[in-house]
Amino acid sequence: MTDTTGAHTKSPSSLTFTASTDQRFFFFNDTRNEEGRRVPVSVYGVRAGFLFPGKRDRSAFQGGRSASFKAGAGFYFVNQSLNRPGLLPNTTASVTRHLRIATVYYERYILRRKAFEMSMPLEIGYGHSRYERNDDPSNEHEVARGVFIPAGVGVLSAYQFPTLRWFRPLHWFGFNVLAGYRFVLKKDVPESQINYTGFYVSIGPSFFLENLTADVKAWRQRRKKTRS
Repeated sequence: MTDTTGAHTKSPSSLTFTASTDQRFFFFNDTRNEEGRRVPVSVYGVRAGFLFPGKRDRSAFQGGRSASFKAGAGFYFVNQSLNRPGLLPNTTASVTRHLRIATVYYERYILRRKAFEMSMPLEIGYGHSRYERNDDPSNEHEVARGVFIPAGVGVLSAYQFPTLRWFRPLHWFGFNVLAGYRFVLKKDVPESQINYTGFYVSIGPSFFLENLTADVKAWRQRRKKTRS
């Protein structure tokens, strides 16, 4: 998921906090269907950071949406069971994979027009892997751990629903499409574990936190003005 400023709010003049959930689909070499094609693995995460206002006007940014970029940190996790041989060839063992990945990101906006935006997120992080191997016939159990440093680049497009005067919460939501590629710069994992370099995609709903906070701020200002 992603987030952005509201189409009808004022251009930000200072840092604006932003946060969102972020579900992605990674394509691992060891997760395939019966035809040998890779199938996506759900990766769940959350991101939080700040929108940075632009220092100059840009023709591609219209409708009061002049934030130049955002930056922050994220956390992702995967819990997956592999019941067929893949990580451990020529065995009948099942494997449970646990991945934990912490990242920092810089996301430059390419285009922001009214309710639509396009950006390019760049990420680098630190990952920890834990594999539990169970071989029922031999009653064997093994745990293998490793670490790796992933980096990624992608292109993200997002759309927020329009504002309705009688139901402003509608523009707190929207949807996004993200496609990118992940590189593993360094790894220290057992030979039985795979290289996590590969493609990832994300298609899903979005919650625009800064639209909510902008509406709350405007409501407070109107209430204060009414009282005075």
